[in-house]
Amino acid sequence: MEKLSPIQRGLADQPAEFAQATQRVALVVQYVGTHFHGWQWQPNARTVQGEIESAICSVLGYGVRLSGAGRTDTGVHAAAQIAHFDAPNFIPAHRWSNVLNARLPADVLIRAAAVVPDTWHAQFSACWRRYRYTVYTEQQPNLFVHPFVWHYYRQHLDQSKIQSALEAMVGHHDMAAFHRARSGKSHSWVDLQSAECRRQDTFLTVELQAKGFLYGMVRLIMGLVIKVGSGELSPAEFGQLWQQRQRQRVKYAAPAQGLCLLRIGYDHNPFAPEVWFDTQPHFFWGSAIA
Repeated sequence: MEKLSPIQRGLADQPAEFAQATQRVALVVQYVGTHFHGWQWQPNARTVQGEIESAICSVLGYGVRLSGAGRTDTGVHAAAQIAHFDAPNFIPAHRWSNVLNARLPADVLIRAAAVVPDTWHAQFSACWRRYRYTVYTEQQPNLFVHPFVWHYYRQHLDQSKIQSALEAMVGHHDMAAFHRARSGKSHSWVDLQSAECRRQDTFLTVELQAKGFLYGMVRLIMGLVIKVGSGELSPAEFGQLWQQRQRQRVKYAAPAQGLCLLRIGYDHNPFAPEVWFDTQPHFFWGSAIA
C-alpha cells in the first residue's frame, strides 16, 4: 500500500462544503534539487512534493494530493516539472502561482498555474519527458556552475563519438542494461525519441527525450557515454553493451547535480511555451551553438 504524507492523509478532513465546486489546477514547477531528497514525499526527508503540499495546506487548511509528471531523484533539478492538484475554486487557478510562491522556500518556484479539465493528469496525459545533462570540462573548478554540472576534467571528451553512441539508442529498445532495482517497472522497454550531444567551449550537454524513463536511467547512460567520449569505449562497444543487456558492466551513475528535468510535452499544453519550453539557462559563453 502506498504510504501517504500527513498532508495527504488530511484529505479525509476536507470541509463538507468543499466537496463540490472544485477545479483542477496545473502548475509549472522549478526547483534546485541540491537540498531535496527528490520529488516524491518521503517520511523524515525534505522533498519538493512535500514542500508544495505543505504550502497548499497552509492556504486551504487541509491536505491535498499533488501529482507530478515525473519523480526526480535526490539532487536532480527541474526547469519545468508539471504537477496538478484539485482545490475549491474560490481562488482563481492562475493566482495559485503567487499564492504558493509567497509560502515556498527559495529553492522552489511556481512559474505559472492554470485551470485544466478534470480528466487532465500531469503524469498520464504527458506525451514525453526531456532531460538535459551538463558536463563542465574546464581544468579549474568554477563555483558559479558547480551546483548544476558534472565537473569532468580528467580527459578530453569527443562530442562526435558520444553523439554516434547515443543515436543508435533512438527507437523502441530493451534498456535492461540501465534497469535499476528501484525502477518500479516490470519491463525495461523504452521508446527513446531523440538523443542530442552538443558542445560549446568548456560545456558539453546531452539531451534525451522519451515517453518515459527507467529509474536512474539517464545518469547510468551518462556514466557510460563519458567513457565513449574519453576513448575508453568505442561507440560500437557501447552499443554492444546495452544491446546485449550487460547490466553487470554498468556500474557508475553520473553525479545527480548535472541532471535537469528540462520539460514535459502534452498534446494540449495549458501553458505558453515561454513558461516551460527551455527555462534552464545554458551555461554557454561566447557564440551560440551552430
